[in-house]
Amino acid sequence: MRVHRLLEHTRAEGPGVRLCIWVQGCRRHCEGCFAADTWDPDGGCEMTVGEITQRIRKVRDSIDGITFLGGEPFEQAGEAAEVCAAARGYGLSVIVFTGGTYESLEQEYGSGARALLDNTDLLIDGQFAVEKRDLSRPLVGSLNQRFIFLTDRIGMEKIESYKNRFEVRISPEGTVTVNGMGDLEELKRRLIAGGNDENDIRY
Repeated sequence: MRVHRLLEHTRAEGPGVRLCIWVQGCRRHCEGCFAADTWDPDGGCEMTVGEITQRIRKVRDSIDGITFLGGEPFEQAGEAAEVCAAARGYGLSVIVFTGGTYESLEQEYGSGARALLDNTDLLIDGQFAVEKRDLSRPLVGSLNQRFIFLTDRIGMEKIESYKNRFEVRISPEGTVTVNGMGDLEELKRRLIAGGNDENDIRY
């Protein structure tokens, strides 16, 4: 499957410590999207399902679950479903983000969508709508986005107790990467000012 980035340990993409996979490719192109660099289906790199599940297996004892986002995971639903099934086999929870709606996914993406939904504990649906931008809830950026609980593995109580945050990583080569959810402009101001408030900027 086409992958933009795989991060083995993060606390900024759902409850607990999670392995996060950003898929590459999205044809929705939402205005104001934070991850526009994941749109190009020819970007990123190719990883097999086996390579991804091997990474999950390696860290399974140090994480609580996996999160799929992107990009649009349902554009690669069949392979994503295989990865999620393997993760659940290791006892891990699965969160999947989509710009589609729960009601439309099977019609839009076919049988692969059903397989992915069957291996998902929490679906977060709805495309980002800049005119409905709202950061008051965890993990989502606009009012139309919904939490669809497909199992009781992750409940609303866990979501409500989760606090939005960013993680900032600086590689030895000086490359800066950011992941998470929150006010990006505020983050930029803090970084420029040299702030490192541990409540919302983590390294």
